[in-house]
Amino acid sequence: MELQIVLVILGAAGVVSAFLFALKGLLDQIPDVIRSWRRVVDEARRSHSDHGSEPGGQHPPSAGVDGSC
Repeated sequence: MELQIVLVILGAAGVVSAFLFALKGLLDQIPDVIRSWRRVVDEARRSHSDHGSEPGGQHPPSAGVDGSC
């Protein structure tokens, strides 16, 4: 009976150790995922704002402050 208790404790410790190792691996990847997501969002915003502009990125000339061209 004592041997079974020891085996259960060792088995549970092994499972917990493997779980923590896998969890640490996942948590180490989170900063890279966040950086990649921010790049995707920034690129989407940049392409969305460029979509409505004139070809070549140039805007038509605007009138001066006094209304002259």
